[in-house]
Amino acid sequence: MILIVDANILIGELLRQRGQELIQNPALMLHVTERVLDETQYEIERRIPLMVSRGRLTEAEARLLLAQAKHPVETKIEVVSESNYINLETEARNRIPRDPDDWPTVALALAMNAAIWTQDCDFLGCGCPTWTTETLLIQLRTTSEDN
Repeated sequence: MILIVDANILIGELLRQRGQELIQNPALMLHVTERVLDETQYEIERRIPLMVSRGRLTEAEARLLLAQAKHPVETKIEVVSESNYINLETEARNRIPRDPDDWPTVALALAMNAAIWTQDCDFLGCGCPTWTTETLLIQLRTTSEDN
């Protein structure tokens, strides 16, 4: 299954064991825009120290979590250059008027004829299929049971 991953998914799932395992699922071919990757890295590097300051993680656990969060990004997720979908910017902006900053994700989904993995309701109605984490987990479970 080819999916374009939104930043909200990566940020949330890379900070969870379940999410790291899900991202590594061999049935998934995951792609992100450079903007999504930049936003994800920024947010993860901001959130992990907050988790330490709130007593949710020790310094050692934080270092481990940061390494664990980076691993799937480096090994499993393909970052696609804007030059591959820039020609679809106008169409993508028209499809996601509530949050025009998300146009690259829509444009990449259009260029690759792929679905978007997101929890962001702004993508609903953009003309591209969307998957939430919960529906994706059910689909993967059902597919593995059928095989």
